Amino acid sequence: MYHRVNEADFDPWGLCVQSNYFTEHLEVLRKEAVPLSLQAFVRAHQERRLPYKAVAITFDDGYADNLLNAKPILEHFEMPATIFFTSGYIGSKREFWWDELEQVLLRPKDLPETLQLTLGPKILHWKLRNASRFRKDDGFEFKQKAWEGKPGSRHHLYYAVWQALKPLNDCQRRPAMDALTAWAGAVPELRDSRRALRVDELHTLAQCDLIEIGAHSVSHPFFPAHPVSVQTEEIPESKAQLEKLLDSSVTSFAYPHGEYSRETLSIVKEAGFACACTTNGRAVRSDVNCLELPRFQMENWDGDEFSKRLQAWFRV
Repeated sequence: MYHRVNEADFDPWGLCVQSNYFTEHLEVLRKEAVPLSLQAFVRAHQERRLPYKAVAITFDDGYADNLLNAKPILEHFEMPATIFFTSGYIGSKREFWWDELEQVLLRPKDLPETLQLTLGPKILHWKLRNASRFRKDDGFEFKQKAWEGKPGSRHHLYYAVWQALKPLNDCQRRPAMDALTAWAGAVPELRDSRRALRVDELHTLAQCDLIEIGAHSVSHPFFPAHPVSVQTEEIPESKAQLEKLLDSSVTSFAYPHGEYSRETLSIVKEAGFACACTTNGRAVRSDVNCLELPRFQMENWDGDEFSKRLQAWFRV
């Protein structure tokens, strides 16, 4: 499971693999694995003929660099991949909400000393204290992950606010993000390194025989926090939106945040998806349901480190 292929200038979620390392990953896969398209992988799994060391490459969310940076490298190695799109963000003038939140809270800018955020009936308070002042010697801006922040740090605040926003639906989250932006006096920009694909770019990507387009919901909700009614809108609608844009069928799905329930599985099946991917880090064994395919998340490893991990995963 990949997300972005780009230079890792600032990456609080560890989603970015730089292009030269992605190239090394594919070199390793070509030598040490049996690369398959996701659909070929699923068919072989269902027929109990999945080759040893079979691997399918996937990308979540639909960042523009999947086309601009990943696609040329995939083509060079003739390596198939499935890209799961959060359909409501295609062509959006705003970044994915977690990236926009990063711009508001983690960039080099002083912030007010207190934050009050109204989320429905709840009013949340944070005191930033020293974290309100940005200090260049903090060193957090390039090194720490979102969950590694110490109490009182900007990263700690970012992670706490992210956790508060995560279970909201899109209609609730957008006003909250607007309130945060106003509170910070920030003007978030649509950065090329973080933006989602445009519609014309989606068409370009879909024309590549190596690329399969999959669905990843409409707004990237955290399904366990939402009733079945929300899921029955998000899952079939993401499929319908992509199929309308592409004029072709979409049969693969990936759960946002990798999370789902028994009800989610039924909705995915009823929507007509042949397979669905989780974020459970383990190998695909014979007893794995095709609607609960596990995946290993890739990080910004060089080829040697990736090879070591790949061999370990084959033994899981």
